[in-house]
Amino acid sequence: MKGKRVLIINRGEIAIRVAKALNELGLVSVGVWTDNETEPPHLEYCQEWVHLKGNNNKETYLDIPKIMTLITDFKIDAVHPGYGFLSENKEFSETLAKKGIIFIGPNPVAVHKMGAKDISKQIAKEAGVPVVPGSIGEVPTVEEAIKIGNKFGYPILLKAVAGGGGKGMRPCYNDKDVRDNFAAVQREALSSFGYAALLVEKYILNPHHIEVQILADKKGNVYHLFERECSIQRRHQKILEEAPSPFIGTDEALRKEICETAVKCAKAVNYDSAGTVEFIMGEDKKFYFLEMNTRIQVEHPITEEITGIDLLANMIKVAFGEPLDFKSQDDIKIHGHAIELRICAEDPITMLPAPGRIVGFETTFPQGIRFDHCIYPKFTITPDFDPMLGKLIAKGFNRDVAIRKIKNALDGLIIDGIKTNIALHKVILNEKTFIKGEYSTSYITTIKPQEKVAAKEEIQAFMLKVAAIEMNQVGGLS
Repeated sequence: MKGKRVLIINRGEIAIRVAKALNELGLVSVGVWTDNETEPPHLEYCQEWVHLKGNNNKETYLDIPKIMTLITDFKIDAVHPGYGFLSENKEFSETLAKKGIIFIGPNPVAVHKMGAKDISKQIAKEAGVPVVPGSIGEVPTVEEAIKIGNKFGYPILLKAVAGGGGKGMRPCYNDKDVRDNFAAVQREALSSFGYAALLVEKYILNPHHIEVQILADKKGNVYHLFERECSIQRRHQKILEEAPSPFIGTDEALRKEICETAVKCAKAVNYDSAGTVEFIMGEDKKFYFLEMNTRIQVEHPITEEITGIDLLANMIKVAFGEPLDFKSQDDIKIHGHAIELRICAEDPITMLPAPGRIVGFETTFPQGIRFDHCIYPKFTITPDFDPMLGKLIAKGFNRDVAIRKIKNALDGLIIDGIKTNIALHKVILNEKTFIKGEYSTSYITTIKPQEKVAAKEEIQAFMLKVAAIEMNQVGGLS
């Protein structure tokens, strides 16, 4: 394995994380730069750089023929896709396999079966795993989607078959909503994933989004690394995650059941890499299979923190046929509690992307804080990419300690020149529903922490205005 050349076909903080893991394992990390991002920060951590020509994602990170040419020209042995882009693209993994290039991810069959939400749902159902009521296969027309809505009852969720990251998803509360949104979700799915097909599912109100981390080798061994709670979301995209789930809490029977169910899903497709099985859990603690992400997740650090297992390193080792760092499920234990905040370049009130140029960046963190990021002064955030800048992670002996540490860490994170969601996170971390661990996926829409951010900003603006008036009065008197 040592000395093999690995192309990282991604950018930002995940490219940095992958490069660090490759370097640690004695592999050659090869990063890419593009014409619309000529000085990406991840190159600092890569041993070699190559130019991926193009001015947008379609011409670069999503262009399979162009990437395959780079692989040939630079004698690449393996590819790590990170997350997003081509990480769950069956055509890409199959093309690599045909060329004898190692894909650092699951085998192409698993990518195909579990990467497509319609097929994965059918597999889960056949494996005896509870699934959300709705269509099993693709729903090609508006009228068919409306029939499903009337059969199972509204609200329903229009959902991209090839989706991920909260994109290509929209709830509908009546027939008119379906007609208004069906084509729009198809367009978003096609633009984001190159595939417009949709599923229709019952939209379960106020659920908890619980996911289980899987790690499997090429010898048929599949292990779980326990669960994560990912219920604080905006537009179906996570902004805060923690492990283990405060909703499951001390219910070890439920924890065992959902984790073993995830293993069952992975075994059904002979899974052989890092992956995540996602569930929605109702207030009655009944859970349903949602999807499987056949890649590393954004929130993987909190699982690493509570288990002590390096997911990226083990994912890479598996791809090269190497053994995992542990021998059995009994070797994997939960130690403490971890919380991750996604730090994004976005307006903390509207939660919409806010591109711009960073002019100042400082950190004064308490002991033991982890910050996976791609930030540096003068770094320009453009609309071309996801607005996430980094992930702030704290681990504590228990949840109360983790909350205390992450609050202190957030106070020590300074990013000037752009809008960020730091103020939003500060409100959430001090809000009673979050502190009690009683939140669901409706948290943002029902608790509305963004309104408290707005109120604080109005007070701050008023105080600045008063201070300016007082300064002018003092100046006038002199």
